[in-house]
Amino acid sequence: MFDYVVRMLILLPLVAGMAVGALWLWRKVGPDLTVNRRVRHLNVIDAIPMGTAGRLALVEFGERRLLLSVTRGRIDLIAEEPKPAVFEVPDLDADA
Repeated sequence: MFDYVVRMLILLPLVAGMAVGALWLWRKVGPDLTVNRRVRHLNVIDAIPMGTAGRLALVEFGERRLLLSVTRGRIDLIAEEPKPAVFEVPDLDADA
């Protein structure tokens, strides 16, 4: 009986620690292991709540950025602009 209690006192924390470690590892690495990683053509850049049922959302679609008002019953286009070009910092050390 004493041998059984000693085994339980050693193995129970070990198994619990392995379970916690597996859950932590899944949370850290799991989202990157998805099988069906597809390219998204629509990206939500930012969304801010406006009141209890509405929000403003900045959405990137193709070469355009759309500012949308989203409520329970409808989605309205507020503004539209072209996607900004990627700004590259010039290398100042190349001339020296």
